[in-house]
Amino acid sequence: MVFFAYPLGASLYQSFTTDDGGTQTWAGLAQYRRMLHDPVFWKSLYNTGLLLIFQVPLMIGIALVLACVLNQSWLRFKGTWRIAFFLPSVTMLVAYAVVFRVLLKTDGGMVNQALGWFGVSPVDWLNNPVWARVSLIGTITWRWTGYNAVILLAGLQSIHREQYEAAAIDGAGAVTTFRKIVVPQLRPVILFCSITSTIGTLQLFDENFVLTKGGPDNATMTPVLYLYKVGFDQMDFSYASAIAWAVVLIIGVLSVIQFRFFGQSDKAASTARSERRRR
Repeated sequence: MVFFAYPLGASLYQSFTTDDGGTQTWAGLAQYRRMLHDPVFWKSLYNTGLLLIFQVPLMIGIALVLACVLNQSWLRFKGTWRIAFFLPSVTMLVAYAVVFRVLLKTDGGMVNQALGWFGVSPVDWLNNPVWARVSLIGTITWRWTGYNAVILLAGLQSIHREQYEAAAIDGAGAVTTFRKIVVPQLRPVILFCSITSTIGTLQLFDENFVLTKGGPDNATMTPVLYLYKVGFDQMDFSYASAIAWAVVLIIGVLSVIQFRFFGQSDKAASTARSERRRR
């Protein structure tokens, strides 16, 4: 009640007020109307949308491939590989972001040095809007892919070996087995990874704060970083609270959409299985 419920209620109330000379006065929906006409806020949502479209599917796809490889019976030292892929997720956020900032330096960064070995000119990773987004996507993907791979691996291990053998007897190849056996039964796990990754993307702060401070030209600005700047740089806590609750609303809507999408897919798959049994 003290450390969770009260701050939530206080921030919700604060989002309907305005700070005038240190005194909070009721302002109704003024902060939310202000948000609708704030170009930086919409730019932060646009940047987050790009991350959701490109980074989350890329990360889940790579994690699924890694999980499938780690689930193979012929692979040796499975425990070592699992630990190696999972370790980035337990690295401190600020620490690994600082390391990537050093690696991606335009002059003298290890990434540009490696590109130079192949005759590629240095890339301005952190000061060009396009490459700054690419750098952010690569950084987040490096940290969280192994985490999702371990979760997906747990889902893969719950699929009985007999199902693979039955599919092989029926003449199903690797691709067909993956589409018809693996993916349908992994839907709940993929849903979990997708929702947690979506929430994490909408709450993104540490990486872009350390790497680019939201720049260049707000190219890596996200809602949480923006509310931090509004709240602690501009000391406008009322507007920052309104942004925070807007993020909560967006997370809720996207989570419901993902639940509905995967739920309909599960229902369709269940109906198809029932129809096959009748036949």
